[in-house]
Amino acid sequence: MFSATPSPRALGMLIFDGFQLLDAAGPITVFEMPARSLSPAPYALTVYSLTGGPVRASSGVQMHSEKLPKGLTLDTLIVSGGEGTRAAMADAEMLAVLRDLSDRTRRTCSVCSGSFLLAAAGLLDGRRATTHWRRSEGFQRLFPAIKLDADRIYVRDGKFWTSAGITAGIDLSLALVADDLGDDVAHAAARELVVHHRRHGGQSQFSVMQDLKLASGKFDALIGWIRTNLAEDMNVEIMAEKAGMSARNFARVFRAETGTTPARFVEKLRLEAARQYVETTALSILQVAEKTGFSDPERMRVAFVKAYGQPPMVLRRQRQAV
Repeated sequence: MFSATPSPRALGMLIFDGFQLLDAAGPITVFEMPARSLSPAPYALTVYSLTGGPVRASSGVQMHSEKLPKGLTLDTLIVSGGEGTRAAMADAEMLAVLRDLSDRTRRTCSVCSGSFLLAAAGLLDGRRATTHWRRSEGFQRLFPAIKLDADRIYVRDGKFWTSAGITAGIDLSLALVADDLGDDVAHAAARELVVHHRRHGGQSQFSVMQDLKLASGKFDALIGWIRTNLAEDMNVEIMAEKAGMSARNFARVFRAETGTTPARFVEKLRLEAARQYVETTALSILQVAEKTGFSDPERMRVAFVKAYGQPPMVLRRQRQAV
């Protein structure tokens, strides 16, 4: 008795005039990767638009699309974002198609500002979602019924998955692959794409270093030393000595240079490093606290709750569940 060959999961990428090219190309490439090691190919992806034919991205590059057929059923729908989102939101046909298609789709997803389209179609009311950080304030004003988690790489709420800006669509797609085929396949895809690691949804869109408002390279050497010596004592006097300045002058100049106080800067770096250890290693909470300079688990727990709204062990369990 021969077993039937499993059908590939039908995926649809929905684009529109002014879409962001990487919002579409990133996920498309991710879903191509599993076919290199699995047979038959687990996914069959088609790019769709309302009209079919070539669709111009915001960059001016055109992508071929198929016209959305009536009654289409998909395993997963992914909606691109881009500069053309505003016009697409005003298109009653687009919103009606999204509502209808989502009803016949196991998972409905968006990349970047594609979440605006899902929201405008009424699909995210009462749910958690995310979007590109630059558009988060506008999103909250337009859609107060949606619980925006503006700092997250991607958010899953039931069948709806939304992701942050542009490259976060790759992280979202890797998470979808993991959900379908397991972590090993997703990690293999990440390696093929030369993505350093698969970022989980709870990870921030930002890092401490990205958020710094550096006016010059005055403290580059000091910051490098802090990052590699987080377990050491980091009071203002020690940092001032490393910088060759008096404690008072150092505190004043550091704040003017970075936009934050020395103590707050060190705590942010410690939190970022500790969260990475908590979510990606098997180190005990005590070991993480010692390794990142929190000195004891309770102090680290309080800092985590203040910064992330959850203690370390809860974040670890959430990460393991992704």
